[in-house]
Amino acid sequence: MKKIILFTLALAATAAAYLVAKPAQPLPMTTSAETTAPASVYDFTVKSIDGKDVKLSQYKGKKLLIVNTASECGYTPQYKDLEELYKKHGDKVTVLGFPANNFGGQEPGTEAQIATFCEKNYGVTFPLFSKVSVTGADTAPLFKFLADKQQNGAVNSAPSWNFCKYLVDENGRVLKFYKADVKPLSAELLGDIAK
Repeated sequence: MKKIILFTLALAATAAAYLVAKPAQPLPMTTSAETTAPASVYDFTVKSIDGKDVKLSQYKGKKLLIVNTASECGYTPQYKDLEELYKKHGDKVTVLGFPANNFGGQEPGTEAQIATFCEKNYGVTFPLFSKVSVTGADTAPLFKFLADKQQNGAVNSAPSWNFCKYLVDENGRVLKFYKADVKPLSAELLGDIAK
Protein backbone atom coordinates (compact mmCIF):
# COMPACT_ATOMS: atom_id res chain seq x y z
CA MET A 1 0.00 0.00 0.00
CA LYS A 2 2.87 2.30 0.90
CA LYS A 3 4.41 1.63 -2.52
CA ILE A 4 1.16 2.58 -4.28
CA ILE A 5 0.93 5.86 -2.35
CA LEU A 6 4.57 6.68 -3.05
CA PHE A 7 4.12 5.79 -6.73
CA THR A 8 1.01 7.98 -6.96
CA LEU A 9 2.78 10.88 -5.26
CA ALA A 10 5.80 10.53 -7.56
CA LEU A 11 3.52 10.43 -10.60
CA ALA A 12 1.66 13.56 -9.42
CA ALA A 13 4.95 15.37 -8.77
CA THR A 14 6.21 14.47 -12.26
CA ALA A 15 2.98 15.69 -13.86
CA ALA A 16 3.12 18.95 -11.88
CA ALA A 17 6.77 19.50 -12.87
CA TYR A 18 5.89 18.86 -16.52
CA LEU A 19 3.04 21.41 -16.45
CA VAL A 20 5.23 24.03 -14.80
CA ALA A 21 8.10 23.44 -17.26
CA LYS A 22 5.88 23.49 -20.35
CA PRO A 23 4.03 26.81 -20.82
CA ALA A 24 0.38 26.68 -21.70
CA GLN A 25 -0.29 26.77 -25.44
CA PRO A 26 -2.08 29.98 -26.39
CA LEU A 27 -5.38 29.75 -28.19
CA PRO A 28 -5.20 30.64 -31.87
CA MET A 29 -5.83 34.35 -32.29
CA THR A 30 -5.94 36.68 -35.23
CA THR A 31 -3.01 39.03 -35.55
CA SER A 32 -3.48 42.77 -35.70
CA ALA A 33 -2.56 42.61 -39.40
CA GLU A 34 -5.44 40.20 -39.99
CA THR A 35 -7.94 42.31 -38.11
CA THR A 36 -6.92 45.51 -39.87
CA ALA A 37 -6.54 44.11 -43.39
CA PRO A 38 -9.03 45.76 -45.73
CA ALA A 39 -11.91 43.54 -46.76
CA SER A 40 -13.23 45.89 -49.42
CA VAL A 41 -12.63 49.22 -51.11
CA TYR A 42 -14.96 50.71 -48.50
CA ASP A 43 -12.27 50.22 -45.82
CA PHE A 44 -10.10 52.95 -47.37
CA THR A 45 -9.96 56.66 -46.64
CA VAL A 46 -8.30 58.77 -49.33
CA LYS A 47 -7.59 62.47 -49.84
CA SER A 48 -9.77 64.53 -52.16
CA ILE A 49 -8.03 66.75 -54.70
CA ASP A 50 -8.45 69.63 -52.23
CA GLY A 51 -6.85 67.64 -49.38
CA LYS A 52 -9.92 66.49 -47.41
CA ASP A 53 -10.33 62.96 -46.05
CA VAL A 54 -12.89 60.94 -48.00
CA LYS A 55 -14.14 57.57 -46.76
CA LEU A 56 -14.87 55.42 -49.78
CA SER A 57 -17.67 53.80 -47.76
CA GLN A 58 -19.76 56.87 -48.60
CA TYR A 59 -20.19 55.37 -52.09
CA LYS A 60 -21.90 52.17 -50.88
CA GLY A 61 -24.77 51.02 -53.04
CA LYS A 62 -23.33 51.96 -56.45
CA LYS A 63 -20.62 50.47 -58.59
CA LEU A 64 -17.34 52.40 -58.69
CA LEU A 65 -15.01 52.91 -61.62
CA ILE A 66 -11.61 53.76 -60.16
CA VAL A 67 -9.25 55.28 -62.76
CA ASN A 68 -5.62 56.40 -62.59
CA THR A 69 -5.54 59.59 -64.66
CA ALA A 70 -2.98 61.96 -66.19
CA SER A 71 -3.23 65.34 -67.90
CA GLU A 72 -0.53 64.94 -70.57
CA CYS A 73 -1.23 61.45 -71.92
CA GLY A 74 -2.52 60.22 -75.26
CA TYR A 75 -5.48 58.82 -73.32
CA THR A 76 -6.24 62.14 -71.58
CA PRO A 77 -9.30 62.71 -73.84
CA GLN A 78 -10.88 59.81 -71.91
CA TYR A 79 -11.71 62.45 -69.27
CA LYS A 80 -14.54 63.52 -71.60
CA ASP A 81 -15.93 59.97 -71.81
CA LEU A 82 -15.50 59.42 -68.07
CA GLU A 83 -17.52 62.59 -67.44
CA GLU A 84 -20.21 61.44 -69.89
CA LEU A 85 -20.33 58.03 -68.19
CA TYR A 86 -20.67 59.74 -64.81
CA LYS A 87 -23.49 62.00 -66.02
CA LYS A 88 -25.45 59.41 -68.03
CA HIS A 89 -25.02 56.41 -65.73
CA GLY A 90 -24.47 58.11 -62.36
CA ASP A 91 -27.43 56.23 -60.92
CA LYS A 92 -25.44 52.99 -61.37
CA VAL A 93 -21.77 53.97 -61.20
CA THR A 94 -19.56 56.65 -59.65
CA VAL A 95 -16.30 57.50 -61.41
CA LEU A 96 -13.35 58.19 -59.10
CA GLY A 97 -10.24 59.76 -60.67
CA PHE A 98 -6.80 59.36 -59.10
CA PRO A 99 -4.12 61.44 -60.84
CA ALA A 100 -0.76 59.65 -60.99
CA ASN A 101 2.64 60.57 -62.38
CA ASN A 102 4.01 57.04 -62.75
CA PHE A 103 4.16 56.78 -66.52
CA GLY A 104 6.44 59.09 -68.46
CA GLY A 105 5.94 62.09 -66.15
CA GLN A 106 2.54 62.76 -67.72
CA GLU A 107 0.96 64.22 -64.58
CA PRO A 108 3.50 66.79 -63.38
CA GLY A 109 1.02 69.35 -62.01
CA THR A 110 -0.10 70.15 -58.50
CA GLU A 111 -3.57 69.16 -57.30
CA ALA A 112 -4.83 72.70 -57.97
CA GLN A 113 -3.42 72.66 -61.51
CA ILE A 114 -4.92 69.22 -62.18
CA ALA A 115 -8.36 70.26 -60.92
CA THR A 116 -8.31 73.43 -63.05
CA PHE A 117 -7.13 71.51 -66.13
CA CYS A 118 -9.84 68.84 -65.78
CA GLU A 119 -12.65 71.33 -65.22
CA LYS A 120 -11.54 73.79 -67.91
CA ASN A 121 -10.76 71.25 -70.64
CA TYR A 122 -13.22 68.44 -69.96
CA GLY A 123 -15.86 69.82 -67.60
CA VAL A 124 -15.04 67.15 -65.03
CA THR A 125 -17.51 66.99 -62.15
CA PHE A 126 -16.83 63.42 -60.98
CA PRO A 127 -14.73 63.11 -57.81
CA LEU A 128 -11.00 63.65 -58.21
CA PHE A 129 -8.46 62.79 -55.55
CA SER A 130 -4.96 63.81 -54.56
CA LYS A 131 -2.14 62.61 -56.77
CA VAL A 132 -0.98 59.11 -55.80
CA SER A 133 1.48 56.50 -56.96
CA VAL A 134 -0.22 53.49 -58.57
CA THR A 135 2.82 51.27 -59.09
CA GLY A 136 6.26 50.72 -57.58
CA ALA A 137 7.60 50.84 -54.03
CA ASP A 138 5.50 53.88 -53.06
CA THR A 139 2.16 52.54 -54.36
CA ALA A 140 -0.81 54.00 -52.49
CA PRO A 141 -2.56 51.47 -50.19
CA LEU A 142 -5.78 51.55 -52.23
CA PHE A 143 -3.92 50.64 -55.43
CA LYS A 144 -1.94 47.90 -53.65
CA PHE A 145 -5.30 46.40 -52.67
CA LEU A 146 -6.79 46.82 -56.15
CA ALA A 147 -3.82 45.09 -57.82
CA ASP A 148 -3.45 42.11 -55.46
CA LYS A 149 -5.81 39.16 -55.89
CA GLN A 150 -4.81 37.77 -52.47
CA GLN A 151 -6.25 40.93 -50.94
CA ASN A 152 -9.17 41.76 -53.24
CA GLY A 153 -10.18 38.25 -54.29
CA ALA A 154 -10.61 38.92 -58.01
CA VAL A 155 -7.92 40.95 -59.79
CA ASN A 156 -4.16 40.56 -60.01
CA SER A 157 -3.34 43.52 -62.28
CA ALA A 158 -1.57 46.79 -61.52
CA PRO A 159 -1.92 49.78 -63.85
CA SER A 160 0.52 49.50 -66.72
CA TRP A 161 -0.27 52.99 -68.05
CA ASN A 162 -2.51 55.99 -67.38
CA PHE A 163 -6.29 55.48 -67.53
CA CYS A 164 -6.39 51.87 -66.38
CA LYS A 165 -9.69 51.14 -64.68
CA TYR A 166 -11.04 48.98 -61.85
CA LEU A 167 -14.74 48.17 -61.59
CA VAL A 168 -15.97 47.67 -58.03
CA ASP A 169 -19.41 46.33 -57.13
CA GLU A 170 -22.05 47.88 -54.85
CA ASN A 171 -20.53 46.10 -51.83
CA GLY A 172 -16.98 47.37 -52.36
CA ARG A 173 -15.66 44.17 -53.95
CA VAL A 174 -13.33 44.41 -56.95
CA LEU A 175 -14.92 42.90 -60.07
CA LYS A 176 -12.65 43.60 -63.02
CA PHE A 177 -9.59 45.41 -64.36
CA TYR A 178 -9.50 47.20 -67.73
CA LYS A 179 -6.36 48.30 -69.55
CA ALA A 180 -5.93 51.92 -70.59
CA ASP A 181 -7.21 51.38 -74.13
CA VAL A 182 -10.66 50.22 -72.95
CA LYS A 183 -12.85 53.26 -73.48
CA PRO A 184 -15.17 54.36 -70.66
CA LEU A 185 -18.21 54.14 -72.96
CA SER A 186 -17.22 50.82 -74.54
CA ALA A 187 -19.86 48.09 -74.84
CA GLU A 188 -17.72 45.89 -72.58
CA LEU A 189 -17.54 48.38 -69.74
CA LEU A 190 -21.17 49.53 -70.03
CA GLY A 191 -22.28 45.90 -70.09
CA ASP A 192 -20.33 45.12 -66.93
CA ILE A 193 -21.80 48.17 -65.18
CA ALA A 194 -25.33 47.08 -66.12
CA LYS A 195 -24.92 43.57 -64.66
